[in-house]
Amino acid sequence: MNPTVLFILGVVFVAVGIAVSIALHEVGHLVPAKLFRVRVTRYMIGFGPTVFSRRRGETEYGLKALPLGGYVAMVGMYPPNTADGSVRQSSTGMFQSLAEAARDQAHEEVRPEDHGRLFYQLPVWKKIIIMLGGPAMNILLGVLFTTILLMGFGTPQPTTQIATVSACMVTQTANGSQTGSQDTNPATCTKTPAAAAGLQPGDTVVAFNGQRVTDWDQLTTWIRDSAGREVTVTLKRGGSEIQTTVTPVLSERPVIGANGQAVKNADGSYQTVQAGFLGIGSQQALVPQPATSVLPAVGDSIAQVAGVVVNLPARVIAVGQAAFSSAPRDPNGPISVVGVGRVAGEVAAMEDVPLNARIATLVGILAGVNLALAVFNLIPLLPLDGGHVAGALYEGARRRVAAWRKRPDPGPFDIAKLLPLTYVVASVLIAMSVLLIYADIVKPVKLFG
Repeated sequence: MNPTVLFILGVVFVAVGIAVSIALHEVGHLVPAKLFRVRVTRYMIGFGPTVFSRRRGETEYGLKALPLGGYVAMVGMYPPNTADGSVRQSSTGMFQSLAEAARDQAHEEVRPEDHGRLFYQLPVWKKIIIMLGGPAMNILLGVLFTTILLMGFGTPQPTTQIATVSACMVTQTANGSQTGSQDTNPATCTKTPAAAAGLQPGDTVVAFNGQRVTDWDQLTTWIRDSAGREVTVTLKRGGSEIQTTVTPVLSERPVIGANGQAVKNADGSYQTVQAGFLGIGSQQALVPQPATSVLPAVGDSIAQVAGVVVNLPARVIAVGQAAFSSAPRDPNGPISVVGVGRVAGEVAAMEDVPLNARIATLVGILAGVNLALAVFNLIPLLPLDGGHVAGALYEGARRRVAAWRKRPDPGPFDIAKLLPLTYVVASVLIAMSVLLIYADIVKPVKLFG
């Protein structure tokens, strides 16, 4: 298939997946709100002008022009003015004016029969459940996509089939790179033991020095322990088995940790050791994982996203520096929906990668996006869900303290007083989104190199 068509299909796949994830995030708020009898006036996906809507019962469901989020509008988000129950008093400052204007607008939709169905009248625990419903839905979707990824497709694992055979001996330096002063011309260089013995890509290593080979890590260990010794290697090639002899050479190689990855020093350089070297690379294959691997994988992903969120200001500044200079872009830094779509398109267009591996990567992207949405929305700042949860927790704590001190119930916490902060946070989020989109256009994250 044409790479351009594949690119577009990859973008569409992830775009639809993100749109569905956003819609289900809002369903996570909608369902408990209706269960708790809060009157929900609107369920909207996107912002801006309404493209399509339909009223069902007391709720209008619709799609807006900019599908970059969504919202569920509930009646009575802000408590009425404590002095007269609903009417704005004269303002004493800009911040109070903002709060009163928002409160007045919110109460325009309140009907007399809505008493007992207003959000601010709910017990604290019901408010928290409604606000946590969105992030909880994203976590469930993250678990679902991770389950499909790990159990349905699997994770890349090295097999005993040879993918590459290095032609020339090249010594590695302490940082894991190759020295550039050596002869890399296959016609004149010093051949690797694998090349000299005639090993070929596509061969499957069946036995090593008379011992049956069951996995790549086992073979790697035997090769490293056989420096300077001639050993027999049994290969499966073209449906038949052949046998040859090789002599692994002593070479400086990276230290391999228990996780199968090269071990780094504190300064980022690779630890090296003198070990046997043959010059072959393994063919990767997707190996399905057990159900017990899903939740640990989700936990690791959440921890990684949380680490990015904690350092978000510094990481966004780094993205800005990269966008407006020659500084490299951090591949593990934050990206926008444009960047996610671009990565998805590039993955889908990799014709040299098996189709199942490409689909698995796209599913993994959706898993990561949902877990990122959940963690980001739990930041305890308005207008994010975590800000509403923090307000409810404060209300509950204030009421408990009042009861303990035998003082009158202070009533619902007026979250409208935090609207000035909400506008600041929203402005920062918009500016950050614009910067990330710009960076993803002029200096996108590179999948390779």
